[in-house]
Amino acid sequence: MNAVLARFLHGLAALVGRLPWPALRRLGDALGSLWLRTGARESRVALRNLELAYPELLAGQREELRLRILRSTGLQTLQTLQLWTRPHSENLRLIEEIHGEALFDQALAAGRGLIVAAPHFGNWELLNQWLAAKTPLAILYKPPESAVGEAFLRLVRANADADRVTQVRAEGAGVRQLYKRLQAGGVVGILPDQQPKGGDGAFAPFFGVQASTMTLLGRLASRSGAAVLFAWCERIGPGPGHALRIMPASPGIDSADAAIATAALNADVERIARRDPTQYQWTYKRFKAQPAGTAVSNPYADLEGG
Repeated sequence: MNAVLARFLHGLAALVGRLPWPALRRLGDALGSLWLRTGARESRVALRNLELAYPELLAGQREELRLRILRSTGLQTLQTLQLWTRPHSENLRLIEEIHGEALFDQALAAGRGLIVAAPHFGNWELLNQWLAAKTPLAILYKPPESAVGEAFLRLVRANADADRVTQVRAEGAGVRQLYKRLQAGGVVGILPDQQPKGGDGAFAPFFGVQASTMTLLGRLASRSGAAVLFAWCERIGPGPGHALRIMPASPGIDSADAAIATAALNADVERIARRDPTQYQWTYKRFKAQPAGTAVSNPYADLEGG
């Protein structure tokens, strides 16, 4: 039954995917504006994040940025449905610029393993498809709470790359699988700015606020000796085109000291997010967990649902 429902959702996504770009952009703007007008969870969380991360902004500036973020997020959501349901060869034509590809090729050729850290910035699904076109890889993912949602996610992410992309659940057995792949000189993709489960992270500053940060990436890099590169696809111009960018991780990200590794990781993610705050996922409760003794244990507690 889960597979049947997943295929039904895939059909609905395909209908959205057939919309021309101008219509998709208008629909994304409308979705973002609707979130703002109705006080949707996305809107409330985005505002709280902006209050925490950009305290220097005036209230009016923050409101203007919130609207732009919501519209960008709406467009990102719809375009992802499009990317999931179209041929990957067609999607890859959306990448109009590539910067740093030589870094990727060199790390791949070195044969000591490669960790690609892909923050929630721009369109990471398009990045996944580019990576799969370059090399087989394993992607670490946090399964949705819904079994139907997980079935749908596996369906759309497999597509034409089923033989090149291994989707690994973020749990003990999956982590061991990633380590073995890196030891064999393979490639692993990780979303580095997801809040880890309790006990699997350390607190490190992110936009000047303590954020529970995954220690897994640093542990994998330290133990395997794999290279770490950051990569992302950002929208450029008014059309559907993207620029794909790759940069080396900061020194210390592979430190055995979790405090050093997580601080380096968050600094790199912040550097990328500041390129264009509207393309970062500010609708996610990034600061929900706080260190013991903090005056506000959960900055989202006064929002519906916490």
